[in-house]
Amino acid sequence: MQARFAEQRDTPEVIRLAALMYASMGLDGEDPRWLSQAEAQFRSRLGTDVQGVVVDDPDSERLLASGAAVIALRLPTPNNPGGRVGYIQWVATDEDARRMGLGASVMRLLIDWCAEQGAAIVELHATPDGEGLYRSLGFGQDGGLALRRRTGE
Repeated sequence: MQARFAEQRDTPEVIRLAALMYASMGLDGEDPRWLSQAEAQFRSRLGTDVQGVVVDDPDSERLLASGAAVIALRLPTPNNPGGRVGYIQWVATDEDARRMGLGASVMRLLIDWCAEQGAAIVELHATPDGEGLYRSLGFGQDGGLALRRRTGE
């Protein structure tokens, strides 16, 4: 099974798999506000600053795995004079298709796409289940400590 770039027709399945990932993190993957915004933004941005990668199920219309990457322009740094950064998210594989290398195929194509877009740095957030895969692909703690604060808190 080969990873390929997502098409508009893949949007519902990409969102379904992303919702599964969020549910595994204890988040509400069925929140209608998220579902609506996720679908609208994925559809409108696909092929511009957003790229999706999917793996088809050869026996059905569903996808077995998917992920997405976003290209952002930040201020330049000595390690990234151009300021372009890739962020990979929504990487998910159906439970019955795990440990078959599908997530790695999705990740490799997303990483390559980020590089083709001029992103000198690619970032992601890892769940415990995905950490081993991401580290095997060269992700690690590089640079300063990443911290987060939600607005309004």
